[in-house]
Amino acid sequence: MPSSLTLPDPIAAYFMADRQGPDQVAQCFTPKAVVKDNDDVFTGRDAIRAWKKAADAKYTCTTEPFSLELIEGVHAVKAHVAGNFKGSPLDMKFFFRLERGLIANMEVTV
Repeated sequence: MPSSLTLPDPIAAYFMADRQGPDQVAQCFTPKAVVKDNDDVFTGRDAIRAWKKAADAKYTCTTEPFSLELIEGVHAVKAHVAGNFKGSPLDMKFFFRLERGLIANMEVTV
């Protein structure tokens, strides 16, 4: 993660956990959090953990956030994502809504 980019703590924790594994990623979210990725929706920590485990098994990715914007209460993070998927590397957008120090909602788009 570039040292010049300062992310809110829950988002920084997410990108750190992304390198550690599904259990660590799930703990970054509220118990009823929602993740939207590839037109799929995952609700709750167990579903988020399963989503992350499946994604890790399918893709080997590295994610490097490089910009942050706050738009109407939603943190929009752009990141370079490289891995073993078609079109790699590419820049993706991660939209985070935070709640009491955790992520309540995250949407991943291209």
